[in-house]
Amino acid sequence: MLVQERAVPKSLKRPQIRTLPTLQPNRFTEPKNLDFSTWVSDNFYRIITMFVLIATIAAVFFLYTSTDTASLICLQSQTQLAMDSISLPQINWNSIKPIADKTSPYANFRSEQWIVVSVSSYPSDALKKMVKINGWQVLAIGNSRTPRDWSLKGAIFLSLDMQANLGFRVVDHLPYDSYVRKSVGYLFAIQHGAKKIFDADDRGEVIDNDLRKHFDVELVGEGARQEAILQYSHDNPNRIVVNPYIHFGQRSVWPRGLPLENVGEIGHEEFYTEVFGGKQFIQQGISNGLPDVDSVFYFTRKSGLEAFDIKFDDHAPKVALPQGMMVPLNSFNTIYHSSAFWALMLPVSVSTMASDVLRGYWGQRLLWEIGGYVAVYPPTVHRYDRIEAYPFSEEKDLHVNVGRLIKFLVSWRSNKHRLFEKILELSYVMAEEGFWNEQDLKFTAAWLQDLLAVGYQQPRLMSLELDRPRATIGHGDRKDFNPQKLPSVHLAVEETGTVSSEIGNLIRWRKNFGNIVLIMFCNGPVERTALEWRLLYGRIFKTVLILSAQKNSDLAVEQGQLDQIYKQLPKIFDRFSSADGFLFLEDDTILNYWNLLQADKSKLWIADKVSMSWTTASTSGNSDWYSEQADMVKKVVSTMPVHFQVNYKETVRSDKSLTICSSEIFYIPRRFVSDFVDLVNLVGHIEIHQKVAIPMFFLSMDLPQNFDSVLSAMVYKQELPSINSSSTHYSAQAPAVHPWKVSSEHEFIKLIRIMGEGDPLLMELV
Repeated sequence: MLVQERAVPKSLKRPQIRTLPTLQPNRFTEPKNLDFSTWVSDNFYRIITMFVLIATIAAVFFLYTSTDTASLICLQSQTQLAMDSISLPQINWNSIKPIADKTSPYANFRSEQWIVVSVSSYPSDALKKMVKINGWQVLAIGNSRTPRDWSLKGAIFLSLDMQANLGFRVVDHLPYDSYVRKSVGYLFAIQHGAKKIFDADDRGEVIDNDLRKHFDVELVGEGARQEAILQYSHDNPNRIVVNPYIHFGQRSVWPRGLPLENVGEIGHEEFYTEVFGGKQFIQQGISNGLPDVDSVFYFTRKSGLEAFDIKFDDHAPKVALPQGMMVPLNSFNTIYHSSAFWALMLPVSVSTMASDVLRGYWGQRLLWEIGGYVAVYPPTVHRYDRIEAYPFSEEKDLHVNVGRLIKFLVSWRSNKHRLFEKILELSYVMAEEGFWNEQDLKFTAAWLQDLLAVGYQQPRLMSLELDRPRATIGHGDRKDFNPQKLPSVHLAVEETGTVSSEIGNLIRWRKNFGNIVLIMFCNGPVERTALEWRLLYGRIFKTVLILSAQKNSDLAVEQGQLDQIYKQLPKIFDRFSSADGFLFLEDDTILNYWNLLQADKSKLWIADKVSMSWTTASTSGNSDWYSEQADMVKKVVSTMPVHFQVNYKETVRSDKSLTICSSEIFYIPRRFVSDFVDLVNLVGHIEIHQKVAIPMFFLSMDLPQNFDSVLSAMVYKQELPSINSSSTHYSAQAPAVHPWKVSSEHEFIKLIRIMGEGDPLLMELV
């Protein structure tokens, strides 16, 4: 406003004729003649001064506005340039000069087999074992967090300074504090004779310290296994991504990088096909202990104090992926053969936990161009869970884009005639589509040039099978394999990826009961139901511990006698010393956990207000068993400390009565665990029955009016209805239902469907 006002000064207005200081005698007489020439003459100096002032202001205004406009035009030009400047880099592939190692102490060292790891702290125990793997050279890549005095005998360590002196173009694009600096290590290994690279991390211990035992290290020659490999069927062309963990026995676990909309696909393969081995240039291993899972799984399948220890079927056969079908790959446990070395490039413009996954999908698509494929192998390493979860934000590029990326890659085609030209073109198109940005396009160009500079020969292209008519899969081509359903305390419902109230409820239940141990006694055949019970309740509770009259080590079922099962509970309490509480449940009682959220987890729960479950019997006129149990109770009560005796006798006022509870369900919070253990010790070798001991313990620990009444509304009947029927017996509004028989998978599926009224996500299991 100030400039505009100065641009049109008030002095340019027509001047007003003022009365002169010396007044004329008659103010109405004819005034002095003020023609233009006279006026100019009289005001010459004023006019000159005003003209100079106006000219100065006009010049300043012009310069200001023109500069501002120029700046705006420049800014707009730069913005438009930024939007339009993503262009395919032009590379003269024939003029790339070789890069030799002239600076490191390892200039003359050569090895064909390399293990590349990123290190941010001093050598781990796993890494110390890794350097002892026969025939493999460990290469540790440092970053800005790595201790300056990092050292490990048998390993080559490349510090930031050493990396910078190697002369690789990619160094200019790499962040200082990230594991993606492994790209320098891959180039260094190739420069020093690599034919196979095991991409690993420093907390994975190779099982039996022998990579040859698990992977196909040799694809040609004497050491190669000339055998057919089981392959996923391409019968359904719309199926473009799979969860390999199902094949290896863990259908409720999914790998990082699997689109969340696919985690609910838990059915095993109807059939497989076969492919001849020799071109599995990328080999993905499975990790026991802490497999490669995303933060959604990590945060919703366990409490913060519990370490994962998941096991996969080590006898399951390796399985290959046909063209048109992909699988998540990682940088923790993967072997790359020389024909796929170009696929080792780790993107730099995406979040850290997305980099290797995006690399894996990008590399799989390009692998088809040379006739190669990915194969997934049984457990090859054991990774230890350090209980140091990474934030969900580190995976933002996964959960937002990965599903769209897979669809894009399967449909992508290129007319380029050399592999590296196709790689560069795909990276360019992915930048245009927003899967990564221009930084990764430039990084790809630098990476490909560095590969050629260290002597890498790009593989020849082959015709794409995707564009050929698929052969019909005949009956003789079908291969059967039924994956195991391994026991796991982490079995859980598989979310569909849609943010919904059902998933919100699941997370809420898990948060509420995630540190409660469920102790379940199975009266029925555990070989038919143990896994199913874990599948049902393992989604909610910290652990599902199953006891039965018969031990079954394969199913992790422990032995126990129901009549005296309370005597085993103290040992279980010791095993889970960090648990908030313990819920006991018999398998003939169904727990509707969604109705327990309001219960006070610091109080005792028992069905003391359910008349058919909790009764008081007179010892006179009943069988000898009642009298014998009453005498034993009287003996124990007489030895109780004062606080137990006072509580007990406040409620039980007669020695001639016996309190009995069927005890199919009860809960003991952490603050009463020591009291319960003390009471069990008081019983000692006295054979008080479970149905008598449990009510005696509860009445001794606290007064009934202090119990939480959550179980008072449970459905309880003495006899099971002739036919399990939701209309006559089951109620989704009750906290628990008794009795209910489940002795087979068929009956379990029937139960799941009826419980779906309270937990709709259960329907995903059937």
